[in-house]
This record gives sequence, C-alpha cells and structure tokens, in this order.
Amino acid sequence: MPEVLSRRALNRATLDRQLLLSRTELPALEAVRRLYGMQAQAPNPPYVGLWTRLAGFTHDELTRLLTERSVVRLALMRSTIHLVTAEDALAVRPLLGPVLVRLLRSSRGKGLAGVDLGELAEAGRALVEERPLTFRELGGLLRERWPEHDAADLVAGVRNTLALVQVPPRGVWGVGGQPAHTTAEAWLGRPQDERSRAEDMIRRYLAAYGPATVMDVQQWSGLTRLGEVVRGMDLRAFATEDGAELFDLPEASRPDPATPAPARYLSEYDNMLLSFAERTRTRVMADEHRSRVFTVNGIIRATVLVDGFVRGVWKVTRKRGEAVLDVELFAPVSAGERAELEREGERTLDFVVPRAVDRDIRFHEA
Repeated sequence: MPEVLSRRALNRATLDRQLLLSRTELPALEAVRRLYGMQAQAPNPPYVGLWTRLAGFTHDELTRLLTERSVVRLALMRSTIHLVTAEDALAVRPLLGPVLVRLLRSSRGKGLAGVDLGELAEAGRALVEERPLTFRELGGLLRERWPEHDAADLVAGVRNTLALVQVPPRGVWGVGGQPAHTTAEAWLGRPQDERSRAEDMIRRYLAAYGPATVMDVQQWSGLTRLGEVVRGMDLRAFATEDGAELFDLPEASRPDPATPAPARYLSEYDNMLLSFAERTRTRVMADEHRSRVFTVNGIIRATVLVDGFVRGVWKVTRKRGEAVLDVELFAPVSAGERAELEREGERTLDFVVPRAVDRDIRFHEA
C-alpha cells in the first residue's frame, strides 16, 4: 500500500518547492525557472510573488530580466498569461499548442467559420514580426483581409495559434498601457523547441508543486488524458488521507509536517493557488474559503498564509502619500501570529509602496 500523506505533509512539501518555507538566496531567474510558470495576468503580481519568496529581491531585478529577454510573458497553461524563462517559453508552448487551438475552436468557432487558421496565423505572424502590435492594432489590420469577421475573433485566432509574447514595457512594475505583442521566435531570436515531451513537463510540475494527482497536473496544464503517461513514468506513489492517488519525483524532498511555516503575503493570482484540482487544493486553502479568494468576476485575490495555509486576503490602498494595508482574516489568529503578520505586513508595504510617507496596517477579523 502506498504511504499516506496528511494534508499538513502535502502543505509543507508544496511550500518547500514553492520557496515559501523560508526566503531563499536564489537569483530571480533561477526562481522563475523553479516555479515553472508564474501567473502574470497583471504586471505587478510576479514582482510580489518573487519578493515574498526571495531574500534581497528588488524591483529592478525582474525588470532587467524582462528587458534583457531572459524571461517573457505569454499565454501558456490554461490559456492564461504566465511569466516563464525564455527557454521554458520555447519548450512549453509546443506542448500546449493543441490545447490552445481546441479552446479557440470551442470559444470562437462560429466567429472564425470559413477562416483558414493556418493562413490567419501566417498573416498575424507577418504583422507582429514587422513591429509589436496591440490587439486593437492587430485586429484592425486583420480586418483589412477578413472584413466580414469580428476583429476580436481574428485576434483570438492569432493569439491561440502563435506564441505571442507581451513586450516591455508591459509587465514592468508600475507601467500601465495596453500590451504590445510579437512572436516568441522573433523576440528571442530562436525557434520553439519541438523536442519537448509531456514527461518533461510533468517532472518540472512535480518539482514545483508536487506531490500531485493526475488531475492536478491536468488542472495546471490544461492537458488531458495524462493518466497513462504519469503511470508510465518512474515516479513514487503516495495517497491522500481520503484515498486519492498521488505521484512524486523519487528524489524530491518532503519536509517533516511539523516544520514551521512563516507568515507570507501572496500576490493576486499566485500560481500556487491555481495549480491544483479542487480535491487537493485543500493542501493550501480550505474549501470554505475558496469563494472569498476566487471571485465571480475571475479575480484571484491576494492572500495571507498563516502556518502555511490561506487564512485571509489583503490589499493596499493609496491616497495622497498614505498607504494602508488592509488584512481581512477569515478567523481569529493567536497573538504570536498577529505579531508575525504585522512584521511581514510592514515589509510588504516597504516593497509595494516604498515612497509612501504615512503607512498603516489594519486587521479585520471575521
């Protein structure tokens, strides 16, 4: 019989791989590689995500990686924008290509009826490789060739058939405006890596998020029918307390469940919350808290970890030089946990609003 891993054992293993048991001295580039996909729908969350995991991380470090093209932002897992290393972008995108095309056909099939997707992709490639374009600009140019089709449908067709990266200054801390896009191949100066295998992706996922079920891997990646692939790999089997089958890398570390976990402020859309199926997401967040974090309009709120588990949400508001960190706790915390949250909250304000003169932290308990 496989060894049973408790919820707390799973929690500590995942926190360790997510660099959340202690701030590490890793360079930001290596951290992005290890995390294997940081949610990046908005520009600032990856900065907060790296800051809460790394010792000595600064805004300039990630900005430099973006402008030097060492990391990129593009649609990958679940067709959402992720921050990954340049090498991972070129390796992962070919594996997810069929998923993105399938999603395109299900969501835009009627709007793209009669359009040859290969022809559309090549037209889009020529346009965005001539110069980076916003989706508004790209849609207007595509309609010159397909005037009977909606611009949004045509843009979606290009987005899901090509690896489009959002070029800086999009993704740079504090910079707004509409993103402009070009192909990953043009931006990085080399082709996609067609040698990538699903097994490689699964091993990298387990190194960043494991132990995990087959459904976890599928939820994270958007790929389906991975059961046979996973069971054919050289992996170690475990089980959850409620009987779900888990897999992990044989050499992976699994810390003692009693290992202390520090208070942490995770960013909006943090990748750790979006990388598991509902059944095993309880390793980091109780089911009853899901609706308070995952909103009906698709926003994933910034969360607070206490003893390794989601125990609240937070936001910073700014007004005339004043910054307030509001922390909404889902349940009362101990005096020691409150003091730790205050200390970490002060550090969070230092990073998020370094120029704010007046600062305050306000706790709200359910």
